[in-house]
Amino acid sequence: MKFSKEEVKSTLKNSSFNKVKLAIVDIDGVLRGKVVSLEKFFSILDGGMGFCAVVFGWDVEDKSYDNVSVTGWHTGYPDFQAEIDPSTFRKIPWENDLPFFLADFSKDKENGALVCPRTLLKNIKLQALDLGFTPQFSQEFEWFNFESTPDGFGGENCSNTKPLTPGMFGYSILRSSLKSDFFNDLFDLCHQFDIPLEGLHTETGPGVYEAAIQYSDILLAADRATLFKTSVKEIAYQHGIMATFMAKWTEELPGNGGHVHQSIWDKDIKNNLFYDADGEFSMSPLMRHYIAGQLKCLPHILPMFAPTINSYKRLVEGAWAPTTLTWAQDNRTTALRVLSGGAKSTRLETRVIGSDVNPYLAMSACLASGLYGIQHKLELDKPATVGNGYEDYSNGSIPTSLKEATEAMKISPIAKSLFGEVFVDHFCKTREWECREFASKVTDWERKRYFEII
Repeated sequence: MKFSKEEVKSTLKNSSFNKVKLAIVDIDGVLRGKVVSLEKFFSILDGGMGFCAVVFGWDVEDKSYDNVSVTGWHTGYPDFQAEIDPSTFRKIPWENDLPFFLADFSKDKENGALVCPRTLLKNIKLQALDLGFTPQFSQEFEWFNFESTPDGFGGENCSNTKPLTPGMFGYSILRSSLKSDFFNDLFDLCHQFDIPLEGLHTETGPGVYEAAIQYSDILLAADRATLFKTSVKEIAYQHGIMATFMAKWTEELPGNGGHVHQSIWDKDIKNNLFYDADGEFSMSPLMRHYIAGQLKCLPHILPMFAPTINSYKRLVEGAWAPTTLTWAQDNRTTALRVLSGGAKSTRLETRVIGSDVNPYLAMSACLASGLYGIQHKLELDKPATVGNGYEDYSNGSIPTSLKEATEAMKISPIAKSLFGEVFVDHFCKTREWECREFASKVTDWERKRYFEII
């Protein structure tokens, strides 16, 4: 149910709540927020609020970037002006139904709007609507669960942390019953928090689950996907469990995917414009242009799909993640997987994306690159891959490191045309920071390999 500003005011005035939780999403997809009094919330709802610009000026460890221009020590970290989106109203069931809202910087045109991930997606969605298209999206996530808590986990000993359940049991009814309280809480509490799941099951690996979120309007889909990641972690806390959405937490097991499913519908959401009963794999010409756009743009925008150093440890051969610029019908070894169904279910799955992604940026990249293909009437010249996508280099391969991918995006005219120069500059500099941070650290691998023998 979507709430208007007046409906939100009426609902909360007639409730017993005395506080509200608010959050924005930073460049890494991390929720940053606060709890405010109900009186303060009503003033924010009417007039907006200042939110410290440092949320776009630091990394996931709150270390300030020294290379970005939109905010920093040189600006004094002023406030950017955020506005609450009343349609995001939810109640957090594991916090006594505490009211919750998302905010973004859409109206701060000279500052926050230029780098805000949620605002970026809203702008690209508007481009689609202006073309007469309604994008319907959803995301699915894989993640690992461990019998640990933040108090007993600092990141240093994660290799010794005990997985929630043992063994390789994908789609296991048996293993999902082993910690059934947690498993059932995930499904039920997410539904109560307006993150309806289509399915939840164990995946291949100890303690790993996979969930598919119900498809919806693209902005709602990104809201749900972002909130899902935090919700899983918070619900896990209630059970003495830690969840990780790292793309690859160990080289011994497959990584965690965050695949995005997408289709384009007409203005009234009555006809799936990707579907053509007479087309190859039931694909319409529009869908073929859309896929061609993603294949064309993917090397130019890969950091939006694979944003961390760790992302590229997942994108290796034989690990259920793609390494080549390929598409196919129902083939899990390619970058893009066409799912041919009826008029309602024909869609595209972008499989490059890992679960460590910022959903707003991933969906922005999917839609913007697809629209690029439609607007430029790009032809899907390369045939669908048959068989092993890891061996099909006919259209090229995917960059193999964050450094390589960021260098390509930074100078790409395509990326700048899709997302704007300010965003591309800021985002690429944050990824360069990630590369610098990693390059300066001595890893366990180095110590084990060189400490004695070299």
